[in-house]
Amino acid sequence: MEDGTLRITNASESDAGRYTCVARNPFGTASSTGTLVVKEPTKITVPPLSMDATVGESIVLPCEVSRDSSVDPTFKWFFNGKLVDFSRHDHFEMIGGGSSGDLMVRNIQLKHSGKYVCMVHTAVDSVSAAADLIVRGPPGAPEGVLVGEVTDRTAQISWGPGSDNHSPVTLYIVQARTAFSVGWQAVRTVPDSVPGQMTRATVVGLNPWVEYEFRVVAVNAVGVGEPSAPSQPVRTRPAAPEVAPANVSGGGGTRGELVITWEPVPEELQNGEEFGYVVAFRLLGSSVWIQSVVPSVDASRYVFKNDSIPPLSRFEVKVGVYNSMGEGPFNPEVIVYSAEEEPSVAPARVWARSLSASEVQVFWEAVPPSLSKARITGYEVQWWEEGSPVSDARKEKVAGSPARITGLKGSTVYLVSVRATNSGGVGPASVPVNITTKKPPPSQPPGNIEWNLTNSKIFLNWEHVKAMENESEVTGYKVVYRQNWRRRTNVVETNRTSVELQVPSGEDLLIQIKASSDGGDGSYSSPIRIPKMSSLNSRGFFSSAASKKVHVHGVAFLVLVWLLL
Repeated sequence: MEDGTLRITNASESDAGRYTCVARNPFGTASSTGTLVVKEPTKITVPPLSMDATVGESIVLPCEVSRDSSVDPTFKWFFNGKLVDFSRHDHFEMIGGGSSGDLMVRNIQLKHSGKYVCMVHTAVDSVSAAADLIVRGPPGAPEGVLVGEVTDRTAQISWGPGSDNHSPVTLYIVQARTAFSVGWQAVRTVPDSVPGQMTRATVVGLNPWVEYEFRVVAVNAVGVGEPSAPSQPVRTRPAAPEVAPANVSGGGGTRGELVITWEPVPEELQNGEEFGYVVAFRLLGSSVWIQSVVPSVDASRYVFKNDSIPPLSRFEVKVGVYNSMGEGPFNPEVIVYSAEEEPSVAPARVWARSLSASEVQVFWEAVPPSLSKARITGYEVQWWEEGSPVSDARKEKVAGSPARITGLKGSTVYLVSVRATNSGGVGPASVPVNITTKKPPPSQPPGNIEWNLTNSKIFLNWEHVKAMENESEVTGYKVVYRQNWRRRTNVVETNRTSVELQVPSGEDLLIQIKASSDGGDGSYSSPIRIPKMSSLNSRGFFSSAASKKVHVHGVAFLVLVWLLL
């Protein structure tokens, strides 16, 4: 070239060698020598290929080169024009080594769609290759769900398509939600299966007078996409009710009543405002129906009162429904019995005995069926203190004789009577009988308790409890004991003021003693704790009156609680 530069085109190994450049002018000559080394060019032999992938998969984009053995390649990857920083991307990883710099993309997501470029640098040259990655995923959410014309049973729905994420939408699913449903539920549509190219449908099979929200879900070959945002709530138009009450039955009540019951119709099936019930009934064999309107959505019971109705008369009964749009169906007719007659005969031979200061037992003879037209299904015992009005009586229903009455006052006179009962009510009361509860049990616990432990035997002694004038005489004692770590207690009864207990050795023992009497059990003594002594001999003394405890072990003397002298 004119400036003296030597350009070698399409260089090859034969061009390698020493080159000298000589320059001359009238003043002299100058030269410069250099060495040309010709390297093998770097070539990408396995370039990345454009490909499709599905969300969640992992792929490898290859990038392998051939190069001169004297140079080392450096691999770099670019994603959509930006250098990939492998330290900041969990999804990208460079694998291989030497002449390979493959890119692994793990758990591919939609955001990984784009252009990938592998660039290889050496000390003498650089090359690159590119590929496009298309990631296919479930469709995006449909947009702008609108509700058009609404009838009592249908609604016109339309929407805009969302992104298909590189896989065409094959199907749309319409879902609905109400205040009565459990979350979103798929609904029936026309057409039954909404194809991917259609963005409108008619929802059918809705309930009248119910507020609905709608949403749409798109489906493609990859999977089910995210649902659209809900539509604005819309209420279907009202219609006459179509569902009759369930479980119509009845019976019971008091004399002269016909009691009819049913299960209320759920709100979502009432179909309109001003919902209520129509109760119809007639005596079996009669041709005339009696109807009554029950204008309450929550009603589940109707009582017809007429004193001329014979007990246990059979009625045909049906219950229908209505609302502001008209009347609905009745349930199939059922047989319901009117109330039965209450018993008319009082129990005989009522008597009572006192069990304690707080309990009495009442006996009577059952009313014979031959004396009562009405069924006898049970009895009612009532009692009150002498001198109190009958209106203060307490009552308890029982199946039969005898009956136990508890919670009474000691040394108190009570009046007791009994009445027969059935579903129609209660019969007349028997003539009241008097019963006096026993005196209360002794209030003083056993005192001056001594104990002596020899191996596994405990000998207990205590002072006899003297009952006060208004208390029941002591008839015996109850010794209650348990091992310290167990909840189950053992009870020994005796009519003496001493007892011998056979207990396992090596365990702490808690003991309490109380007096027993016709009036019941008295107060417990304070707990006595006898510590485990293995095979040693021990004895102790406890005085409840003086609040003193003394424990003697061998020859050692130990005061557990100070003595109040």
